[in-house]
Amino acid sequence: MLESEVHDLSDDADYAASQQHGSASMMLRSDSTKNSLREDAEIVFTKENVAIHPTQFASERISGRLKLIKQNSSLFMTWIPYKGNSSEARLSDDERNLYTIKAVSFTEIRSIRRHTPALAWPYIIVVLSSGLAYPPLYFYSGGVKEFLATIKQHVLLVRSEEDANVFLVNDFQNTLQRTLSSLELPRAVPIACGPSNLSVDESVLNENQGRADNDVNNGSFSAAQFHGRPSHKVDPARDLSINVLEKFSLVTKFARETTSQLFRENHSNGFSERRTHAQTNLDHHPRKSSLVEEKTSDESCVALDSQEFDNLSLVWGKPRQPPLGSGEWIIFLDSEGRVTDSEALRKRVFYGGLDHELRNEVWSLLLGYYPYESTYAEREFQKSVKKSEYENIKNQWQSISSAQAKRFTKFRERKGLIEKDVVRTDRSIPFYEGDDNPNVNILRDILLTYSFYNFDLGYCQGMSDLLSPILFVMDDESEAFWCFVALMERLGPNFNRDQNGMHSQLFALSKLVELLDSPLHNYFKQRDCLNYFFCFRWILIQFKREFEYEKTMRLWEVLWTHYPSEHLHLYLCVAILNRYRGKIIREEMDFDTLLKFINELSGHIDLDANLRDAEALCICAGENGAACIPPGTPPSLPVDDGSFYALQDEIL
Repeated sequence: MLESEVHDLSDDADYAASQQHGSASMMLRSDSTKNSLREDAEIVFTKENVAIHPTQFASERISGRLKLIKQNSSLFMTWIPYKGNSSEARLSDDERNLYTIKAVSFTEIRSIRRHTPALAWPYIIVVLSSGLAYPPLYFYSGGVKEFLATIKQHVLLVRSEEDANVFLVNDFQNTLQRTLSSLELPRAVPIACGPSNLSVDESVLNENQGRADNDVNNGSFSAAQFHGRPSHKVDPARDLSINVLEKFSLVTKFARETTSQLFRENHSNGFSERRTHAQTNLDHHPRKSSLVEEKTSDESCVALDSQEFDNLSLVWGKPRQPPLGSGEWIIFLDSEGRVTDSEALRKRVFYGGLDHELRNEVWSLLLGYYPYESTYAEREFQKSVKKSEYENIKNQWQSISSAQAKRFTKFRERKGLIEKDVVRTDRSIPFYEGDDNPNVNILRDILLTYSFYNFDLGYCQGMSDLLSPILFVMDDESEAFWCFVALMERLGPNFNRDQNGMHSQLFALSKLVELLDSPLHNYFKQRDCLNYFFCFRWILIQFKREFEYEKTMRLWEVLWTHYPSEHLHLYLCVAILNRYRGKIIREEMDFDTLLKFINELSGHIDLDANLRDAEALCICAGENGAACIPPGTPPSLPVDDGSFYALQDEIL
């Protein structure tokens, strides 16, 4: 297959494989002293100007030298960033070591995913046998084909039957196992490290670059710490779509240390200083005793469990109300259908949600599809115009012939992924259950149409979860599409290739916990959990998997009011974590245990109680809490005003 025929699909594999784009890389530290250069150590491939992107900005990319080194019958890969002015980013020696990849053996590599976007630089993602992965390596001077060809000369390299972009390394499995392995690829987290027995002189690894540091021990680990950790296997009967989200954060202790350090460093940008000021002001808050404990020792925290949390009267927000019904809804409208007081309406929905019969009408207003000041007649006219526009967009992909589709790789891949996902989305709900359900086909059609409407973003796993309740409520294909478009204007950055939207929310969450619950923050710091990846699923699909369907819809309409904050979902995360703080600390949960515990909370979270807590935390934090959240953090509209998605290809 020609290189030009293999295009990248910025879908499930990308958002999993690019999660650490701006948050992490790693290195494999060697505690051994220099060895003499062995005669059988041979550099078989070298490529200059291979870069990683810690952030979305081209000016901050880190360039380096990629090598393949053969020793005896073993092949190793290294990537070392340039020193001094040779790299776009100014790195300290410690930072340079954190980004360095030293001598990973191909016996530890499961696959290499090749990406060759039409309008961007080609890059590869190396996935290890453990399911972890290194950050994407961008080839600014070309050379991907030569890199793969060199590898093929020394190890068994087989193209995946499931994905022509994926090359399996040393793949001796049977067909079924190989297929399942390929399906597991999206769960890879792009942070990895592993032991190496390469006894090559540093002069081979760091040719003309010198050592990055003199055996800096800060944060280093011995190779023995990486042995004996079982690989995380996926039950093929499970929903592979959500498995990507659930297993997304399974990283090793070393990777978490590296991630946490980079997560703190890369996101400082003045927010640490603002948070310090915020913490100072919060200390004078009259209700501080019920929200933040001054003591940081484990003993002072263990006593607070879910039941005792209630007894501390954190819930001092306004009690929840019954849902807004049709009789009360009329009060908010004038004779022509305009909402007379949108703030009062949003506040009412926040405290009680909506009767289901009203959702069809009110959701389109909450999402911004119809303006609050629009009349009945104006909404009907817009509905007609938008229906025609939707059909025109839909016709773009429906008119693609089979002959065209053969030469339209991205369309085929996106269509295939969507078709796989929709048959796994909410099939237990009567609206979607059963074979040949027309609503499942509509779900597919809307997602395919959206991939043409927003071609830069396309389709990513998780989008079907966001669309499903909207289609259920609107029960109209065109209306559901445009409401989904409005939602994705705010949540689209969650699925962006560089995951900047997710990073900014996880960063904000870490700062809010530090502000509002310092004992829990200190515990997470001790346990290397400051990246908050265990909350990834909560944020990505807005708690969709944590509540039953009706409660999910109730929560979403509350969040869409943006009252009392656009970012109430982050305060909800803090509230839930705070309720279980005692259990987390008492049971000394590490990252993996915490991730398992958080996932098992699904179906057991008290929505109303935690919404009250979230409101209380938001009110208490006030401007100090807002100062913890970077501008443009979803669901705020992107700060670059609509050019967000185009930046993926233009910058990267």
